[in-house]
Amino acid sequence: MKHFVITSVILSLSFSSFSCSNDNGEIDSPDKDNDPGNNTIELSSSYPIVDTRQTAFYDNNSQLTSTPGKSSQFYGQDAQFTGHTPSYTANSDETVTDNVSGLIWEKGYQRMTHSEALAYLEEKNKGDYNDWRIPSIKELYSLMQFNGTDVSSVDMESEPVAAIPFIDDTYFDFDYFANGSRAIDVQYYSSTKYTGLTMGGNETVFGLNVADGRIKGYLYSVHGAEKDYCVKLVRGNTQYGINKFVDNNDKTITDEATSLMWDKEDSGAAMEWSEALQWAQTMNAQNHRGYSDWRVPNAKELQSIVDYTRSPQATNSAAIDPVFDISQITVEGGLDDYPFFWTGTTHLNQRSASAAVYICFGEALGFFPMGSTTPIDVHGAGAQRSDPKYDNGVDYSSGHGPQGDVVRFEHYVRLVRDVE
Repeated sequence: MKHFVITSVILSLSFSSFSCSNDNGEIDSPDKDNDPGNNTIELSSSYPIVDTRQTAFYDNNSQLTSTPGKSSQFYGQDAQFTGHTPSYTANSDETVTDNVSGLIWEKGYQRMTHSEALAYLEEKNKGDYNDWRIPSIKELYSLMQFNGTDVSSVDMESEPVAAIPFIDDTYFDFDYFANGSRAIDVQYYSSTKYTGLTMGGNETVFGLNVADGRIKGYLYSVHGAEKDYCVKLVRGNTQYGINKFVDNNDKTITDEATSLMWDKEDSGAAMEWSEALQWAQTMNAQNHRGYSDWRVPNAKELQSIVDYTRSPQATNSAAIDPVFDISQITVEGGLDDYPFFWTGTTHLNQRSASAAVYICFGEALGFFPMGSTTPIDVHGAGAQRSDPKYDNGVDYSSGHGPQGDVVRFEHYVRLVRDVE
């Protein structure tokens, strides 16, 4: 078995304030007398993946009452593995420091159009700091937490009851209906422009919805008028979201930025969610690539290897670095495309746990407008959505939701492990 020594990249970052964990693992309150910007923290890697905060276990429909053992068909899901536990510091200047990623965020948000966001950024950088930026979609995704519950429902105009947002609202300002008339209208704007077009020919920017727990491409404008979204600026760790892939020449790829090792090849076949978990264990029993600790990646791990500079439309490729091999498949409507990939992360709604998160490395297709028989790219390669964990017998041949999102009961898998 080969072993690869990964040299950690140590970053010294300027923080608005810094505090350490107390003996209970909680974050001590920041010193209000600290002079913002005078403290530093060292990161063990340039792109540490913040854990999803999913600690409960689920079967195909609901929460399990005990931890699944290795013989269980549901062993190896998200909660089985603990990554970098989310850790925040609330600063006295209305910012929040992410102690894992090294990113410093505005506590609040503004509802703005693209043009207004650029003007706001310019004005913000005339203040105490001049390095604020509109976050990339990978930076935004560091805030995502999957103990949240999707509030999508038939009744979108009522305030959700007992719902949990997909962002830590003990540190960050959060409101349902933040930028629209529906409870799920809490879409955060990123700086990551989609390299293709969506909805039949529209320029699109990726955004993070922290009310329904998804990444989607959103239109800059509709009928000539700019749309507005939530804007939350960030500063700090400029290396966050930048991969450093190394081909180990043994069918594995190491990302030195995240300290994760990936299988160069994917599963080569689609499977239901529990089958994906079991397949990972089968590969471990075979000492796949010389290792026996592979797993299905969680949502944030898998999203870390999306290459948002690539898309089937722009580069005639999947949204992944060409250092990886990826299957090509025929999809709905007889189109040639690339697979969606399962994660080990369950996507919760207020009624069940019957869906799991997947990442689109091909186009995020939907039957749009309603009644179409050939799907189009509605949300962009690099979107994150969710599908039923198993064939539940429902006919989704016309898609699901207002954009007619295609629904598949089976997806591909790409294995990951921690670098030793």
